[in-house]
Amino acid sequence: MEFTKYTGLGNDFIFLDGATALAVQNPFSLAKRLCDRRLGIGADGLVLLLPSQKADIRMRIINSDGTEAEMCGNASRCVPLHLLSKGLVKEKEVSLETLAGIIQTEVLDFDKGFVRVNMGVPRLTRGEIPVTGNARERAVGMTVETNGHQWIGTAVSMGNPHFVIFVEDLSQVDVSRWGAQLEIHPLFPRKTNVEFVQILNEENVRMRVWERGAGITQACGTGACATAAACVLNHKTKNALTVHLDGGELRIEWPDQKEIWMTGHACRVFTGDITL
Repeated sequence: MEFTKYTGLGNDFIFLDGATALAVQNPFSLAKRLCDRRLGIGADGLVLLLPSQKADIRMRIINSDGTEAEMCGNASRCVPLHLLSKGLVKEKEVSLETLAGIIQTEVLDFDKGFVRVNMGVPRLTRGEIPVTGNARERAVGMTVETNGHQWIGTAVSMGNPHFVIFVEDLSQVDVSRWGAQLEIHPLFPRKTNVEFVQILNEENVRMRVWERGAGITQACGTGACATAAACVLNHKTKNALTVHLDGGELRIEWPDQKEIWMTGHACRVFTGDITL
């Protein structure tokens, strides 16, 4: 089985395309096997690139635990680079079909791996995210209690659910402990990604993430976008900011509080062949 490994700021993925992707019968068990960092290739997720009737390509993202994600911002930056490098597309503007809808991407600099993505309009009501409670309400400044600790955060969906918590000192937060508990809190019917965010100034924030189905990762594109939306909704920053993650930086813009734009780096790590 031929594969290519990509990374978006340290958030890494195993790509399968063409006949190899079409031949996958059980992507959920395959993802767990391939993504295992000791017994497999090692990655945060498996990406299947499939034919699409609606876009240039259909992208399926299976997390390392075998669950399927609606959308992945970091993977979406990797896909157009992969398609261009293999000659599968000729234009630098590439559309992706995802479970969260059609995503538009643009390769700004192929050699340096910089890609801009229109991440779409964030979904802000409890019903859309989803969060339990009044479906028409926004989940801004909501309180969540877990294991005797109260967290105040803002829930946002970028096609997948996020819970953004502002903290004074990010270095003091046990992301693994609290992220794992918040991910499966009953308030989030489809579980949630969890972002802990420290405001540096009105144009810069520091973020660490616990990803639903993957745990702590180096970066999360949809999480960075959800963070930017939460910052603006809570009057913490301007509507264009740099999100500093463990794996690097993402530039996020929400100019008219409509579509959110994400710009960042991605690259191919290596290609290989694995026998199952």
